[in-house]
Amino acid sequence: MTRGDRDPQQRRGPWDSLKRLSSVQRTIEQFLGDRPFERAPWLAVGYGAGIGAWAMVDGAWQWAALLALCAAALALAPLVAREGRADHLRMAIMGLALMAAAGVATIWMKSALVGAAPLPARETAMIAGRIVDRQDDDAAGRVRLLLAARIAGQERPALVQVMVPDQLDRPDLAIGATIMARARLSPPAPPMLPGAHDFAFVSWFQGVAANGSISAPVTVLTPSGQVPTLRGVQGAIKAHVLTHLGGSAGAIAVTLASGDRGAIARSDADAMRDAGFAHLLSISGLHVSAVIAGVYFLVLRGLGLIPWIALRVRLPLVAALAGALAGVGYCLLTGSQVPTVRAVAGAVLVLGALALGRDPLSMRLLAVAAVMVMLFWPESLFGASFQMSFGAVMAIVALYGTAPVRRFMARRDESRLVRFGRHLVMLLVGGLAIELALLPVALFHFHRAGLYGAFANVLAIPLVTMVTMPGLALALVLDPLGWGGPAWWVTGRSLDAVLWIAHATAAMPGAVTTLPSMAGWVYTLWIAGALWLALWSGRVRLWGLAPIVIAMLFWLATRPPDILIAGDGRHVGITGLGPDLVVFSQGQGSYVREILLETAGMSGATHALEDWPGARCSHDFCALALNRHGRRTVLLIARSHRRLNEEAVGLACAQSDLVIADHALPSTCHPRQILADATLLARTGGMTIDLADGAVRTVAETSGRHPWLHWP
Repeated sequence: MTRGDRDPQQRRGPWDSLKRLSSVQRTIEQFLGDRPFERAPWLAVGYGAGIGAWAMVDGAWQWAALLALCAAALALAPLVAREGRADHLRMAIMGLALMAAAGVATIWMKSALVGAAPLPARETAMIAGRIVDRQDDDAAGRVRLLLAARIAGQERPALVQVMVPDQLDRPDLAIGATIMARARLSPPAPPMLPGAHDFAFVSWFQGVAANGSISAPVTVLTPSGQVPTLRGVQGAIKAHVLTHLGGSAGAIAVTLASGDRGAIARSDADAMRDAGFAHLLSISGLHVSAVIAGVYFLVLRGLGLIPWIALRVRLPLVAALAGALAGVGYCLLTGSQVPTVRAVAGAVLVLGALALGRDPLSMRLLAVAAVMVMLFWPESLFGASFQMSFGAVMAIVALYGTAPVRRFMARRDESRLVRFGRHLVMLLVGGLAIELALLPVALFHFHRAGLYGAFANVLAIPLVTMVTMPGLALALVLDPLGWGGPAWWVTGRSLDAVLWIAHATAAMPGAVTTLPSMAGWVYTLWIAGALWLALWSGRVRLWGLAPIVIAMLFWLATRPPDILIAGDGRHVGITGLGPDLVVFSQGQGSYVREILLETAGMSGATHALEDWPGARCSHDFCALALNRHGRRTVLLIARSHRRLNEEAVGLACAQSDLVIADHALPSTCHPRQILADATLLARTGGMTIDLADGAVRTVAETSGRHPWLHWP
């Protein structure tokens, strides 16, 4: 067959492709045109995507490449709209590209402005500096001081965070005082294991260059000399509350009144976390909303009882202003932490909408609040606090925006009991929606999620917001008159009830689900599906279930790594030897063992390797043979630092598949697979090993090479 004899349908192939492409373009254009109010929140998503992309790549040229990519999208966007037929699509591409570029530029600029180069290595040095912040950690028996200090041998001053034991604490270690002390300092720690918390990242954006501890008496060079500050007011409130409420209830009351969590016992904090009550201990949206809503309605109803004012003043505007002032005051009183400031900013936007007669709960308003927070604290995007706060509100707004819920909550002629029942049902449904929305966040950041949190929060949240906080405020107001006794009693009993619910819920069988670390791309896929599900309306939103289901399948298929090695080489976890984790640990801290358990996705106990049947330990080494996936793997872990015969070490290494040490081993050590000694761990950080396929994940690989992390 000659070229001219070809079927006309075959010759029209390229034109058919163009027609199909044009049809897809028209479909997208119509889709965007039908949803004018649902497009705007995606600009906030684009802004966050730019911030997230900045953290995923490592250096200045890659960040510049991201900006160039956004510029290319802006330049090519007009080509999409031929003859004005795809204006919505063109504007969407340009808007997302602009916001993504703004996100990259925002976090790049903040990193350059506030980032402090970490201390090069561990050292013991004399430091002298001014105390810029002080936090008492009563439960741990220590004080945390933040110093604007000059470290001996360092050219420029930096922020240094040091721990001072209670035995060395003094009344004159106050904000504004200049002190001198010998401290053991170290650079902010990178993640201990892949997926663990990155203290170095947090410290970089706080401007902290070193952490350490002081174990010798402190010399005060110049006293504080400052007038009473908000910290002083916080301390006075803390002391006053503890004189009326003792024990666990008093510690939580102090947290609600001043933001100081230092007095909360570890057992209570763990129980509240496992019961899904951790948000009650962090002054954020729940507490700020309770304060602002209480003041708003008190002012609105109170002034409404005065006809002369009610007829001449716009009461919603006055009430909104009073609520905003109360929120700002509460934020200052509780320490002005980022979650609190974020909550106040969002609440002020809601108050503004109420004052103007607009819908106070909408995705557009939530998007504006998110952009405001990311503009000033772009690093907060990566924290669990930001993701949980906005995720919870987004879940509620999306839920109440669905047609079935609107019909269920529509006003109708019914008794108060039935109306109360409908609101109670929605409270439970809303709690379930929040738990489902926050499930991936909890699993990604904490490797655990509570199963009964939605039901327990139905009891705890109304108790705290409607009984505890009003009772506490009333007690503080009435105490100068000597009438605060009954209010203190109510506050104490309500907090006892909250603690009882927390401990009872945490003790229930299966109260907490733990799973191994979730891969970053799986988490991103899950969140992308959740955003699609929440931000669109109608049946098209159900498309968001596809990435969520795919992410869940990969998540459920994740198995714990067989071996976990901390970055210092002093702590090793071994899974697969029963429900508990077998741990080799050269140290007494329980924190490391908890990180090993969380990363492995195990909720059992830990057992020392030295006491484990099958392990052979001498003064210098521990050896253990693992039979996994049809083959035998021999582990050899160094226990001592004493100089050994190099030939004997070489022979022991040759008989082992994996050798682990917290120091450099002789050059004669050549195991069959991996030598994870100090030399390798300095380049990789902590690592996890899957013996089934030999996969090795390292901190350097998952965290990248950023200014706050130093890899050789």
